[in-house]
Amino acid sequence: MAVFFKNKKKEVEEEFPNTLLGFGYEFSKDGKIQNVKTGEGFQFVAREGDLAYNQMHYEALGEVVTTEVYKLLESECQLKKAPVPYNSQGEEEGTFIFLSDDALSNPDKLLVLIHGSGVVRAGQWSRRLIINDSLKSGTQIPFIKEAQKEGYGIVVTNTNDNSRPGKGRIKGSQNPESHAHHVWNHYIHNAKARHVAIVAHSYGGCVVTSLFTQVKEEFRKRVFAVALTDSVHYLHEAGPFKGLVKVSKNWVCSPEPLDTPVKTHPGDITRVSAGVTVHEQTSWASFSSIFKFLRERLAAVKEDAEGTGKGDGRGRGEERKNLPTSKNERRENPPEGQQKGGAGDQGVNEKKSEEKEEKDEAKKMRMDT
Repeated sequence: MAVFFKNKKKEVEEEFPNTLLGFGYEFSKDGKIQNVKTGEGFQFVAREGDLAYNQMHYEALGEVVTTEVYKLLESECQLKKAPVPYNSQGEEEGTFIFLSDDALSNPDKLLVLIHGSGVVRAGQWSRRLIINDSLKSGTQIPFIKEAQKEGYGIVVTNTNDNSRPGKGRIKGSQNPESHAHHVWNHYIHNAKARHVAIVAHSYGGCVVTSLFTQVKEEFRKRVFAVALTDSVHYLHEAGPFKGLVKVSKNWVCSPEPLDTPVKTHPGDITRVSAGVTVHEQTSWASFSSIFKFLRERLAAVKEDAEGTGKGDGRGRGEERKNLPTSKNERRENPPEGQQKGGAGDQGVNEKKSEEKEEKDEAKKMRMDT
């Protein structure tokens, strides 16, 4: 099945392949896209002097890359798709996330991955990096493999997959925030892991802050660490987010060496340098530091739980109890535009300008490739 893009300048539809090989590319052994004949990397100019066509060619290739990453999550990482909404019967009706076999049964720890906004889907940090650099820098695969080595169950979210042509918004995934809330309520809430870690990039930080306000009690009891990479969140009030700030760190764009402290606004999540000045590079650049942070946070929480029986001041040593389990108590986020004002809306209402800027920047970056 071919992929069609409409060329607005010429009022015609352009047809593109739906496989990587169809574009004349393949992934090399080190995860770089290369021409199957010449071995050269990706070339943006597919038709001389036709910028509109070249951009459509790039976007069509990006759609194929998304499919390829899905396949790699299953083949290389041994993850399996799980439906969103949780009771949907197929991808035409809903979307999906990826889970490791032990995501719900691992009694110790669980890692949740959340990408940013725009065209990226489950398993990706940056489409631009996947195409122009490598799978290693542009996907979540290295994070998944490292976490599996360290004994984590895995949840890979798909927060940007929100609608189907002709069918409107997907229930349980109307927007990134409602997607994360649904995944928490129907998957993470039921997982046996006592210790949950989250790694989120860019707008994923807004998704995390929104999620915190929705499931605050359980979040405080189970989430021991949140690693953000160049998050665009904004905490308009410090007080309600103290529990989140306490367990979080944000690796941001900076020319300073990796992990160098960066100015942090009072009450905000601690900011340190990612050691790079390009937004989409921050996740891979912070890889080693993020896992060091997770190990240190988990060790501290477990030591505190063993020593006091209270667990890092958040009831870590207590049994999970009195958590909201009824349908009414665990309502899904309403569709965007129907949410009431308040702290939970900061990731939707107050961040629209940041999200627009990020999408505009992403569009510009695609044009520059």
